[in-house]
Amino acid sequence: MKSIVIFDIDGVIRDVTNSYRRALADTVEYFTNNAYRPTMADIDNLKGEGIWNNDWECSQELIFRYYESQGQSRENPPYTYDEIVHFFQCRYRGSQPDKPETWEGYITNEPLLVDRTYFDTLTNNNLAWGFFSGATNGSAEYILKYRLGLENPVLVAMDDAPSKPDPTGLFLAIELIEARFSLPSGLPVVYLGDTVADIMTIENAKNIKPQRKWISIGVLPPHVQNDDILRENYTNQLLKVGADKVVTKVTEFVNLL
Repeated sequence: MKSIVIFDIDGVIRDVTNSYRRALADTVEYFTNNAYRPTMADIDNLKGEGIWNNDWECSQELIFRYYESQGQSRENPPYTYDEIVHFFQCRYRGSQPDKPETWEGYITNEPLLVDRTYFDTLTNNNLAWGFFSGATNGSAEYILKYRLGLENPVLVAMDDAPSKPDPTGLFLAIELIEARFSLPSGLPVVYLGDTVADIMTIENAKNIKPQRKWISIGVLPPHVQNDDILRENYTNQLLKVGADKVVTKVTEFVNLL
């Protein structure tokens, strides 16, 4: 193998515009008593701060900020974080969020941005690959195993490591890939993600392990691709925080290696 390639999932492997982001907007709207529903731009602006990779926390923060804009404090809100999570999960997964076989929520209709053969192509090009995502383990496994048909891929998800931009999960994914394929340590690592937090993860990894070659590829999420201004602004945002390159489709990155 000549390189290790690690993928984020949301916005890279699957289009979450009408699933995660829709559930996020539903949640904020519900907990603000239908007074505020965040737009895609509102969500992008929050994620652009680089520390809001968890969509449950994003929901809570947007709720807090709305009430602060109304002159109210974020202290002692009339709901709990667990209530926010449960409402979000019921929208995203369905009425029985802990039983994947019964899911009927937004997750079931997420468009895939790659197919199974794409990963065969990577292997045939001597690239070892895996996933590091802030998605829940259940959500990530549902997409990788049930929708894409990948058999036991290397996956580090929410339950396995701190949230990005902390690179702990990235390092763990690399270790798992190296162990599975008996790879030498020190191969170049490529990470593909669609948010500021993804790119900052690589920047933090560089600071901790500067002896390794790190390449960060920003992937434009589907919701910005049909608007020239949004696409340009999003591209510049990813480049500004350190992306080595920005592509419109995850399948384009191989040509850059």
